[in-house]
Amino acid sequence: MRHYKLHNGKHGAALTIRVTPRARKTEFGGVLEDGTVRIRVAAPPVEGKANKALVKYLSELFGVRKNKIEIVAGEKGLDKIISIDGMSAAVAEERIQAYVEADEVRK
Repeated sequence: MRHYKLHNGKHGAALTIRVTPRARKTEFGGVLEDGTVRIRVAAPPVEGKANKALVKYLSELFGVRKNKIEIVAGEKGLDKIISIDGMSAAVAEERIQAYVEADEVRK
């Protein structure tokens, strides 16, 4: 089992994400060795489109409204720190782990 870089931020869980824009489809891309979560998004990194696609996908993944997810750092880069308002790091980790396990079953 991999451990994610999740911690309780000021208002909720915070995690590190590496975004791959212009992917074939928006999807969970696994966990890198350093614990960073990889997300592929179909949108290009132009005019904030990739960030909007990322927030939309994460809201579905975590089951929260889009306005509960904030890009705290890395808005213009591939590596980002995301905050999930009102969600503890433990709950966020459970949801990621459940998604990873379900993804392994689908393969």
